[in-house]
Amino acid sequence: MEQKPKLLEKVREVIQVKHFSPKTQDTYLYWIKRYLRFHKLRPPREMGQAEVEAFLTHLAVDEHVAGSTQNQAMSALLFLYRQVLELDLGNINTLRPNKPTYVPTVLTKEEAKTVIEHLSGVCALMARLLYGSGLRVSECVQLRVKDLDFGQRQIIIRDGKGDKDRITMLPETLIPPLQEHLEQRRKLYDQDIKHGAGYVELPFALDRKYPNAHREWVWQYVFPSAQLATDPKTKLVRRWHMSESTLQKAVKEAATASKINKRVGCHTFRHSFATHLLQNGYDIRTVQELLGHKDVKTTMIYTHVLNRGGLAVRSPLDV
Repeated sequence: MEQKPKLLEKVREVIQVKHFSPKTQDTYLYWIKRYLRFHKLRPPREMGQAEVEAFLTHLAVDEHVAGSTQNQAMSALLFLYRQVLELDLGNINTLRPNKPTYVPTVLTKEEAKTVIEHLSGVCALMARLLYGSGLRVSECVQLRVKDLDFGQRQIIIRDGKGDKDRITMLPETLIPPLQEHLEQRRKLYDQDIKHGAGYVELPFALDRKYPNAHREWVWQYVFPSAQLATDPKTKLVRRWHMSESTLQKAVKEAATASKINKRVGCHTFRHSFATHLLQNGYDIRTVQELLGHKDVKTTMIYTHVLNRGGLAVRSPLDV
């Protein structure tokens, strides 16, 4: 029973060395724990390809998980064996299911505007950023003051998906409301400092390189949590960023109130951002850079949802 926590600590260490995101860490740990419980907590070094295949088959056959979920579990177990335990599992990739063709839900410009109009306050401003800049919801809630470049009309996304930085546009119409929001945010920051708080979490080891940076204004989150919280590790009183679920819930409620017959979430704004840029004539490579896609094939999904009919083919009824 003592091996399990030691193993998970090792997994965390390797993930941090490779600078994976906290979300990836949580996901990998979740699937590794499930794998161990499935095999009655047997030491993973005593297991191998057969046990991994049995677990993945169980997920597909007994639990009927989606192919993407099975791929996620496989990636976690490959990481465990290859990166943490340094063991070869053989050609386990043959079990990886094919990805189904995915056509994203896209709002028209009028629909996007309608959903945003049903939001209020900070959530409305954040939704406008999702649609106007193509941000992921995680990127939006984790924005820091220094990431907003009003002079260059751009937003710098730090450590995005795949541990990559990128630059995307900052819509001019959002500059005044963002500046006004930061004025109110500054008052909250000054209040936190006055009461001995104002600490934020810094990425990687920057807190050791810049010991005072975690209380500086430029490192503060643009969209903070409403409540202060004590960090269990450092015992410092921090103000974290707003929870993703807060914005997700608000967008879902706004979409319902809008009576739009589409399944709308935060990521729908990002899909709509990409599609509308392509509709406006911007080349796909530019859109790829703005979205931060590693492969242009990922961006290509938006060419199938342009407002030109199914796959740009005109129905014989309309000819």
